[in-house]
Amino acid sequence: MSTTETHTQATEEAPKPQAHAIATALAGGARPARPSALSTSVTFGWRALLKIKHVPEQLFDVTLFPVMMTLIFTYLFGGAIAGSTQDYIAYLAPGILVQSVLFITMYTGATLREDIDKGVFDRFRSLPIWRPSALVGMLLGDAVRYTIAATVTGIVCWFVGWRPEGGIVGVLMGVLTLLIFAFGLTWLWTFLALLLRSQRAVMGVSMMILMPLVFGSNIFADPSTMPGWLQGWISVNPVAHLVDAVRAFMDGGSAAGEMVWVIGWSAALVAVFGTLTMWKYRDPR
Repeated sequence: MSTTETHTQATEEAPKPQAHAIATALAGGARPARPSALSTSVTFGWRALLKIKHVPEQLFDVTLFPVMMTLIFTYLFGGAIAGSTQDYIAYLAPGILVQSVLFITMYTGATLREDIDKGVFDRFRSLPIWRPSALVGMLLGDAVRYTIAATVTGIVCWFVGWRPEGGIVGVLMGVLTLLIFAFGLTWLWTFLALLLRSQRAVMGVSMMILMPLVFGSNIFADPSTMPGWLQGWISVNPVAHLVDAVRAFMDGGSAAGEMVWVIGWSAALVAVFGTLTMWKYRDPR
């Protein structure tokens, strides 16, 4: 009898472990407690911040972009629209702050698409955690980036000559309003990241959606100087309502009416695109 046949026969005759013994061995230790939705969301938010630490180039869009946009539009249109940059920055600053942050939100979808292409989110879906925590945590981490962009823009506007009449409280309320709307809008980009097949497609479609919302608004000029059809669009444009609310807070006025619109639009974006995102996240086919 050959050595191979002897080994095969010995293997077949060896007693197989019983199912009860295996179960007992696996259940020998205490099972760790299931993490809460908050803890897992915060963990994924910290992951998003650590990515910035290891790839600091990601901060270029929240530092250099707001500076360039503020300086270009202030000195390009200030003299033509308001007669001087000093007068124009008082009107432009709240709007350019909104524009800077909203353009940055697009990168959330692009980053998510990159993670999907690398297979990272396939691993997240297999973890025994609250299912939306990977997405919610990513948005929480991006909220830090939006805050940095708003801070940089505000500092640049201050050096140009902006002095908000609402003071620090008005500025903080305006930034908080902007972050609420940005959180809702970001769910649109996450849905596009799950729906489209490439990072380039996500950026292209996002830009196509955001351009008419931002530039067809009251960020750069008073709508009363525009054609009637454009005024009609601005009256229903959610970005225009956002700019009115932020401007009212920073100018020391009342923003109660506009805040109803902002909160309503933000809730609608989360309800619609948050639901669609989770549906596509559960079934990526």
